[in-house]
Amino acid sequence: MSKTPRTVRLVVDTDAKNEADDQYAVVHALLSETLDVRGIVPAHFGDARSATSMADSRAEVELLLELLGRTGSVRVADGAPVALPDERTPVDSPGARLIVQEALADDGRPLFVAFLGPLTDMASALLLEPRIAERDLTVVWIGGPSYDGVWDGPKPEFNLSNDVHAANVVFGSGAELWQVPRSVYTRVGVGYAELEERVAPCGRIGRYLVDQLVGWNDEHHPRAIEHRSLGDSPAVGAVLNPQGAVWRRRVAPRFTEECTMTGGTDPGRTLLVCEEFDTRYLLEDFFAKLRRATAG
Repeated sequence: MSKTPRTVRLVVDTDAKNEADDQYAVVHALLSETLDVRGIVPAHFGDARSATSMADSRAEVELLLELLGRTGSVRVADGAPVALPDERTPVDSPGARLIVQEALADDGRPLFVAFLGPLTDMASALLLEPRIAERDLTVVWIGGPSYDGVWDGPKPEFNLSNDVHAANVVFGSGAELWQVPRSVYTRVGVGYAELEERVAPCGRIGRYLVDQLVGWNDEHHPRAIEHRSLGDSPAVGAVLNPQGAVWRRRVAPRFTEECTMTGGTDPGRTLLVCEEFDTRYLLEDFFAKLRRATAG
């Protein structure tokens, strides 16, 4: 394997303390040698669980970096603490400015921005600097409801519900957009037994990843459970291996205040929607990289 692989630039925007799967995606990105992680943007996740959700995500990102021994190795730039008030007004933040800076940089490498929560910071970046929609930039979003009447669980979809205005801004922009809807991201299932065998032995970070996942399930699930979907990981997997997914190009929809999809107003505005992902590759790649990083 080459010691100096070609890389693509990646910014990860994460509501890291919302649930228990962002952590796996963030660690996967940081351990992938073809991804030059230019920054991590802690994101809000509404106020239903916390009045300081963005700050909570910031603390979780810092903890992950510390457990990996990577403190100070990557820029952490706070995202917006709240959702957009409407589709015209950005919520300015260091995170949105980081996205603008990276998008405008004449780097010669493509830029991907992976969103594991709401699209607030991407929408703000586009509203602050519309020119970035024309750059070599791809937005990858874990979120939104399923298409074609596929039932994917209770409504509304969480990431969309935390900023519908932002979703409409990004879906209506000219930026290249890849969406991983709930029908796909809920199918990256791992069981506790597998996590104990494959992740927990991998140093302090491995033990933490498993314990926080089990703890979250115990606190929030109404019935006994011994599995979880690592639903944010396809955002990293899609950047690493776009052909590991089945994609369908669709006309970009709009979203109502109730988080339902309506027809798009511009038939020329399209996006790629993920319909299936190679989860064998995705999970095994993570397990192997984590084991390698914590060996010895």
